[in-house]
Amino acid sequence: MANRYKGPPAEKRALEAYVKLRRAEETVTGNLVRDMTKAGLTESQFGVLEALHHIGPLCQRELAGKLLKTSGNITMVIDNLEKSGWVQRQREQNDRRVVTVRLTGGGSRLIKRLFPRHARAVKAQMGALTVAEQKELARLCRKLGIGSNSSREKEPAER
Repeated sequence: MANRYKGPPAEKRALEAYVKLRRAEETVTGNLVRDMTKAGLTESQFGVLEALHHIGPLCQRELAGKLLKTSGNITMVIDNLEKSGWVQRQREQNDRRVVTVRLTGGGSRLIKRLFPRHARAVKAQMGALTVAEQKELARLCRKLGIGSNSSREKEPAER
């Protein structure tokens, strides 16, 4: 555990924050995934359906980027959604390397039924925080996500 780590204070502080972030994420996600599982979906499958529902048809590469998945993983997820009849693929005429994924009628009905319940569950989970805390958490997570991408290039300054 991070609190037993005897390294430099900056590393100890970062490890403690990381452990708390991961525990919170695992707890919240674990609670939210239950409804998806009941509907026969994985978290990634739900994410694909939700993205297609809110954004519209997307190519597999765009879906992978939005869901932070590898191209191999997103292919498997879409394969399974296609087998279930919830999405369909279509190769672009002008560039056969591009495969566009869109919801079927059944997939659209499924996500329209599931998403409002999911949104309410997210609201309930986030209800442990005040409105101001939710906004601050969103700001901090965005900052951390942006900073994590740039920190691969250079070591962050000691704070």
